[in-house]
This record gives sequence, structure tokens and C-alpha cells, in this order.
Amino acid sequence: MSLRIATFNVENLMNRFDYSGFRNQLRQDRTLALFEIRNEAEYRLLEQARTIAHADDTRQLTALAIAAARADIFCLQEVDNLEALNAFEYGYLFKMIGQGYRQKYTTSGNDSRGIDVAVMLRAETAHGQPIEFVRMTSHAHITYADFDLHTPELEALGEASHERIFRRDCLEIDLTVAGKPLTIYSVHFKSMGSPRNGMDGREATMPIRMAEAQAVRRIIEDRFGKDHAGDKRWVICGDLNDYRERLLVSGDTEGGFRFDPAQEAQSCVNVLLAGGFSENIVERRPELDRWTLYHTRGPDERHLCQLDYILLSPALARRNALAIPDIVRGGQPWRTPFPPGQEVDRYPRTGWDRPKASDHCPVAVTLDIA
Repeated sequence: MSLRIATFNVENLMNRFDYSGFRNQLRQDRTLALFEIRNEAEYRLLEQARTIAHADDTRQLTALAIAAARADIFCLQEVDNLEALNAFEYGYLFKMIGQGYRQKYTTSGNDSRGIDVAVMLRAETAHGQPIEFVRMTSHAHITYADFDLHTPELEALGEASHERIFRRDCLEIDLTVAGKPLTIYSVHFKSMGSPRNGMDGREATMPIRMAEAQAVRRIIEDRFGKDHAGDKRWVICGDLNDYRERLLVSGDTEGGFRFDPAQEAQSCVNVLLAGGFSENIVERRPELDRWTLYHTRGPDERHLCQLDYILLSPALARRNALAIPDIVRGGQPWRTPFPPGQEVDRYPRTGWDRPKASDHCPVAVTLDIA
């Protein structure tokens, strides 16, 4: 009995306009930065026009990437709300491609912009086995104090013990597939952000992601029992905003690119892998072919890395020892350099930097859960 599951950060699937860029330049689109805007009212009109002009091409590409993953279950990140997801699913996935996901689940998390995690389900798998929703549990309310996870490092970042751990949520979805139970933990961890306090953005925000990873592990161990969690069917899916390794990119299009693997001493992902708690099955792919995102801040800071994960419980990993996940890269912008032999045909109308399906790539895998 097979089930195909995928994760994808669709990047700002919104049904409202974000005007925060008028006062916060970090959130202002670069197009509007080209123009002299006299007041907030004028900014709001221009932001509406810009967003509408960009949205259709972007969402067509997003839909193509989702369709290419061929998943029965999709975990999504950066979804505004259920209304936005319904509009996208009907207008693009269903009407444009002819494939839809009738069951959708999300809830309001802790993100200040309102971008949440969500899960979409088909009514049945590609082989006709029914997928039935059982229940949804939000863990957005959990604080550092609740799990005794507050540290001096968090205190130094201004994080008080009574504050909530998850920057979005750890959304727990219980399902049955042909009567077999499966639990999905849909997550989106704290973003790395810009350099601060003499540290790069990743290092500066690491304590928050470490706490989020520890909290996810605690939730699973509390649910199934610390000694029995490994024997259960569960999956952690989402954007962890961290990596264990990366490919450092040098060179250019004229002289060719070079891709040098580099290992990281610390990563929040390690918390979820330590002691065989789960397996990152993307690491079953070749070392140069595990990346899901291209990061650049200019020619001196470029790398490919994995930010998007499907982590299997030990029981599922053993049962699917030969399963190799797919990474869908056809929606990547043309600026993304591909290691040799990995080039793909981009979707029509993909731009140098945008439009694009997302900076992230969907990750999908077919699992036997019998």
C-alpha cells in the first residue's frame, strides 16, 4: 500500500496585501524602491497593482511544481489562510491542471505576518486507497517554560520563558490511509534573517530553531512514548530553515561554476536525527543532489542547501529502506546554478529571478505504510 507525500514552501500565498514595506524597507519590494512614493496612500495603491501583476505568473508556476510532485498529501508553508488556499487550489491546481486537493487544513499560528503551515489531502491515493482525516492538533501555544527549554542564549535574544516556542506552528495531523494510521507533523521553523550582533543570520537565530526542534521531538515522544515512538508511523515535513551541509558556489556563467561540499558543525536538524530518532531520507540522494534552495547575497556568498525536509520515523524508514525522494526543480529561476548533470527544463515564463514557483523546491517521496 503506497502513499506519496510532499512538502513545499510556496512563499507568501496571500489573499491580502502587505503594506508593511512602507515603514520597513526590509519588507519593501525592490520594484517600488525604484520610485519616489509621496505618502502611504500612494504606496498602498502601487503595492496592490504590483502584487496583482506578479501573482498570476507566480501561482501558475507554483501549481506546475505541485502537480509535478504527484503527491497524495502536501504539506505547505507560508499559506495566509484557508480562503487563500482554497482560491489557489480551485483556480490553479484544479482549473488549470485538472487535479485538486479537496481536503485542506490549517490554523492560525504565531507568525507576525500571518503566514501559516497547511496540509492538503486527496480523497484517495493514486492507487485508490481512501485517505481519511481523523483530527488536527495545533501546538502553537507551547512556551519555552512549558517544555523547560529556555536558555541563556534565548534570553540574550530577548526571548522570555513565557513566550511561545514555534514561530509558526507544529501542526499535528492524524490520518488513516486504507485504515492504517499515519501522523504528520507539519512545521516551518524560524528564518535565518540578516546578520546581527557580529554573527551571521543563521548563527544568531540558531537558539530559536534548536528549541523548535527540541519541542517537536518532545511532542512526538510525549504522544507515543519515548521508548515506543520509533515503532510508530509518523513523518515530520516542512521548511526547517537550517542545513547540515551545503554546496559552496564559486565561478560564473562565463567560466563555469564550481560546487564544493561543506559540512556544518551545528544544525537544528541534528536534534531530530540524534540517536536514530528519525531519518532525513533526502540524504539517500548523492551529496551534490540534495539541495532544495539556492541562497545568495552576492558573488561572495552563494550556496545550495537543503532547507526542506521529510523526516521519517524509524519504523517508516526501515519499511522504506529503498525509497529515494524526488526534488522538483523545474520552478527554480534561471539565476539558480545547477551542478553538472542536474539541469532541468524550467516551466514556461520562468524568469531570471522571477516569476518562479518559489525559491524552494518541492520534496516528494512514495512510501509503503502497510
